[in-house]
Amino acid sequence: MKSSISGFYKHTVEERQSIIKKLADLTDAEQNILKNFGYFNPDELDAYTENVIGSFQLPFSLATNFLINENEYLIPMVTEEPSIVAAASNAARFARKYGGFRCEPVKSIMIGQIQIVKIEEEQIIEISQFINFEKKKLLDLANSCDEKLISLGGGARDIIVRQIKTIKGPMVILHVLIDVLDAMGANAVNTMVEALANYLEDKIPGMIMLKIISNLSIHRMAKCSAIFDTEMLGGPEIVSNIMNAYAFAQADPFRATTHNKGIMNGISALALATGNDTRALEAGAHAFASYNSKTGSYSSLSKYWVDHQGRLCGELELPMPIATIGNIIQNHPMTRIAFKILQVSKAEELAQIAVAVGLAQNIAALRALASEGIQKGHMKLHNKKLGNKS
Repeated sequence: MKSSISGFYKHTVEERQSIIKKLADLTDAEQNILKNFGYFNPDELDAYTENVIGSFQLPFSLATNFLINENEYLIPMVTEEPSIVAAASNAARFARKYGGFRCEPVKSIMIGQIQIVKIEEEQIIEISQFINFEKKKLLDLANSCDEKLISLGGGARDIIVRQIKTIKGPMVILHVLIDVLDAMGANAVNTMVEALANYLEDKIPGMIMLKIISNLSIHRMAKCSAIFDTEMLGGPEIVSNIMNAYAFAQADPFRATTHNKGIMNGISALALATGNDTRALEAGAHAFASYNSKTGSYSSLSKYWVDHQGRLCGELELPMPIATIGNIIQNHPMTRIAFKILQVSKAEELAQIAVAVGLAQNIAALRALASEGIQKGHMKLHNKKLGNKS
């Protein structure tokens, strides 16, 4: 098979299927699977991305028992892993006795970065003074790029000047803080920073290079906490074991990576179901695990402690650039169903739900590790779903 296919993108979906059938020696049955577009038609799929040859479907499930800020939620999840949905539902049940999950308000501020290179140390002050003096004019320019966002109450709010040292010498990085409201914000942010960069190019020293959103959205943080019932967890000994597991993740980046991956199991499943960018969420979460670490290296995103009554308390905080508006979100038939089930329209509320799901997923994994081990329950459910009784 050769991978160099001239003009592959110019063909229709059906023509691409025929080409791939020959190149990959697909059977008629396999080609018929490619022709099953589910709830789409070929033209709709072709409008979403490049070189489409079919539709890939995953299970759409619901996690139950979630009580978040005194509101009841069924959580749509798209994942191939049965234990993720079961674990989240179970952990949400453990939290209900003490009021479920309590989530703090979430701002919708994203960061756009403008990179300035080829500067001398003494020029950094000049750039900073110019930005601060011209800030209102610069913010007005940025906001002129998106009248709809401004009319809804969003827009550029501030510009922060940062200095960093690199292998290519000193650089100035401008952080443009933009309230994107219920959107993820990449398009609005990128448009604004590009406009600002064009304006600044001949007005400040150095050379402007990158103009792009940052996925480490430290001004768009979601935070929640919960108290988990000791007896439901398995008793005081299990709570003690969970604290040992948490101490491991807090101190060791090798363990913390898997610990945090478990948190994202639930958040990414919800993000897929609601048409959100799982890569941006995961990148921001893992970066924050290093950025916010008190140990000086990558560490646990969640925190646990035992209160004076011997109850296990948990807290999770991470960047949450999750949206309730966007092309896929508004046009994908399954995401529309997901939002009807959630009964959510605001990004802030969805962010609160997502961080609660992440904490539930985390405590469920720690409980399994601290008791029977992760494989026993995982493989039992896996084999049950596959009909394997061995």
